[in-house]
Amino acid sequence: MELRQDKTVYPYLSNNEWKKSSGGNTVQIKSPDDGRVVGEVPAMTQEEVDQAVKSTADVQANWEATEGHERSELLHRWADELEKMTDEIGEMIQAEVGKTLSSSKGEVKRTAQLIRHTAEEGLRTHGSFIQGDAFPGASKSTKAMVQKVPHGVVLAISPFNYPVNLAASKIAPALITGNTVVFKPATQGAISGLLMVKALVNAGLPSGVLNVVTGRGSVIGDFVVTHPNIDMITFTGGTSTGKHIAKQASMIPVVLELGGKDPAIVLEDADLDKSAKEIVSGALSYSGQRCTAIKRVMVNNNVADELVAKIKENVEKLTVGKSTEDANITPMIDQKSADFVVSLIEDAKKKGATVVSEGIQDGNLLGATILDHVTEDMDVAWQEQFGPVLPIMRVENELEAIDLERRNEYGLQASIFTKNLENAFTIADRLNVGTVQVNGKTSRGPDHFPFLGVKNSGQGVQGIGRSIDSMLRDKVLVLNL
Repeated sequence: MELRQDKTVYPYLSNNEWKKSSGGNTVQIKSPDDGRVVGEVPAMTQEEVDQAVKSTADVQANWEATEGHERSELLHRWADELEKMTDEIGEMIQAEVGKTLSSSKGEVKRTAQLIRHTAEEGLRTHGSFIQGDAFPGASKSTKAMVQKVPHGVVLAISPFNYPVNLAASKIAPALITGNTVVFKPATQGAISGLLMVKALVNAGLPSGVLNVVTGRGSVIGDFVVTHPNIDMITFTGGTSTGKHIAKQASMIPVVLELGGKDPAIVLEDADLDKSAKEIVSGALSYSGQRCTAIKRVMVNNNVADELVAKIKENVEKLTVGKSTEDANITPMIDQKSADFVVSLIEDAKKKGATVVSEGIQDGNLLGATILDHVTEDMDVAWQEQFGPVLPIMRVENELEAIDLERRNEYGLQASIFTKNLENAFTIADRLNVGTVQVNGKTSRGPDHFPFLGVKNSGQGVQGIGRSIDSMLRDKVLVLNL
């Protein structure tokens, strides 16, 4: 069966064959723009998932034994095939998750570059050699060879907001290191993920090296996470789901990329024009549906009025509408997410926040809302909104901003805006986050930079080189000569 629309139902991949679920059940995927059904993916049964995992495990030793340069060449071909499908996949990303077409196509092109970089970096992986007599009393004739070996079968679970890039950022490092993969895409974005896998099949993927599972989390979620043949899990998504996976996974390695409440800390000496521009872009691109979006501003009281005015000026330039209209702010992924954002806005208004500007509320399409004088008793000060609302908290000094950040349950990134780099370094040292941006918005950044979160924002480190490292474990061979 080809991967194509057949009454809008897209099949899953099992041992390089495109199949429909035996039960005939599907999950509908609706466009955030207008609610139309984009397509359907199979609601696989536990028996089908079991077979997918087992067959992937069966071929792992053979894949590990494949020469490294052959695995690298497969990834290069995958990148080439992916680029050929830029228009097709980009249009599907737009339809499924409501990004503009230019952003969607940009994600595909960026992903091809990520795969190529991974293909090259993976060839530079090496172990080490340890002399026994480096430790007192040990014999010089005892030596240790530390090899880097794959975990085995990697379960890669991707999110809706970057359905191709954040899927490939897990799959490519797993494949280059000799792991086989069970890929579970987010339901919203699953078709884009399947098209990405089609490019990999076209590139010459050996049978069983990657299988796909789709369906309802309530049916197959815990089942696949706890499957005895899964040896490692890499997940991007919500914090509550990530915590649940970590508990279910028990003794196997888990890498988690979770939520954030990234602050932008604006000091008295900051370039306010640049700060406002970066904050608005960082907070509201893709309607704020990004883990690294700026989710609250902490600004020195002495410059707060001026900064707020500049933020408002920048927000007023943004267009609001459908992704097909190339709007700056597009509909949220679903109505439930939009309702949550509205509830945060209403809570803040009831508790005394100043509404600087309030966006439209039309179903799941929300315009940007700026809330000033946000205080600690307001939910929006602490909860991750994942939508187009920007809370502004006024502080007396940087110590107050540091305290607010450190008491927050998340720790993904933070931005510091100042002309004094010494102050920036001092503050950065005291922030409990994975990454600090100086005079720039919070963002994932180039795909080869380390990317991590602390506290409830994640576990483990990603970024091409670090992701490759996470897909390997040490195996020691001791020589007693």
